[in-house]
Amino acid sequence: MRPRPDALEHLLRTEAPQVLGALVRRFGRFDIAEEAVQDALLAASRQWYDDGIPDQPRSWLIRVAYRRMIDALRAEQATHRREEAYVASRPQIIDPDTDAVDADHDDSLNLLLLCCHPALSSASRIALTLRAVGGLTTSEIAHAYGVAEQTMAVRISRAKQQIRRSGARFRLAPDGDLPARVSAVMRVLYLIFNEGYTASSGERLTRTDLTAEAIRLGRLLHRLLPDDPEPAGLLALMLLTDSRRSTRMTETGDLVPLAEQDRTRWDHAMIREGSELIRAAWSKRAVRAYQLQAAIAAVHANAASADETDWEQIAALYLGLEQVEPGGHVMLARVVAVAHAYGAARARSLLEQLDREHGLLQHPLTRQRAHAIRAHLLEREGDAALARADFLAAAELTENAVEMRYLFRKAGHA
Repeated sequence: MRPRPDALEHLLRTEAPQVLGALVRRFGRFDIAEEAVQDALLAASRQWYDDGIPDQPRSWLIRVAYRRMIDALRAEQATHRREEAYVASRPQIIDPDTDAVDADHDDSLNLLLLCCHPALSSASRIALTLRAVGGLTTSEIAHAYGVAEQTMAVRISRAKQQIRRSGARFRLAPDGDLPARVSAVMRVLYLIFNEGYTASSGERLTRTDLTAEAIRLGRLLHRLLPDDPEPAGLLALMLLTDSRRSTRMTETGDLVPLAEQDRTRWDHAMIREGSELIRAAWSKRAVRAYQLQAAIAAVHANAASADETDWEQIAALYLGLEQVEPGGHVMLARVVAVAHAYGAARARSLLEQLDREHGLLQHPLTRQRAHAIRAHLLEREGDAALARADFLAAAELTENAVEMRYLFRKAGHA
């Protein structure tokens, strides 16, 4: 019986990191193993569609990928005239016709840590995670980030080469280093989610392929580290935020601010799941950044209307977040919360103070949002001319077409 194409794609994407992990654990060659796995996935997509899915799909994929790996290693060693020495030095190589590779071993955490190795840049970590753990094709990743496929292929290839040069081992980091490595993984997943939730450029506001993949990998990380409250906080944050996705744009493609969204259309199953996750995580050990952000998202999600939102609580949570993880975007979010809780004048005074101390209106990472926030505050205070100037400045600084249209429209009304 032929499988449904979407079911087959889901199965292959789920099994891909496990197969890759099995090969890297045995051979230690991420670059060659990743290519072998891609060959096995391609063979499976053709054969399984015609012949049906085998009883043990992971074992099937591992055997096929193993054969491709052996062929690639032999070709490489022949080129360097070291094939015999290599084979003699690797007695652990198994017969590819057996199931000696442990197909039930879960290598997901090791693979996530390897893809987020400290030697790699943030962009390389994201690309490699989506490719190796997420199972996305190079073309899919390139499309999501608005770059040419060849550019993304080069980025991924260089990342794999850099991992090889660094001598990275496929194993859990030492206990003292593990929290930092897991933190890097969470940062990568949240960057992927944010790019999907509000695309940094292009005609679309959101890229659901990226938000869905970030949430899937977030679930995986939470399953692998169930006693760590921060992965739970990250997953809760993504679920609570994504619950609003369907209400963020009108049918004509215009941006809908949070206060104007139809809350009856929010995904309440996501809200329940995210709220339960953050309640459980909040009770464990010290509270960290993703837990605080999830708590803020939960206050928004569980308010019956915009007017009933507890903005004073949100302002206090942002102040706590700023102490845990200071940064321009957190400061600006606190300004917004203060505006709703205590008025536009007090918020603008806070924004001016933070700008003097941190240059929020000049910094490349915050200036667009800082101008947009100041514009809204000036509009609320009745200063239309200055508000219009800031709306225009914010519009010119964004590369997302949906946000740009919204800001230009606001400038015209100011």
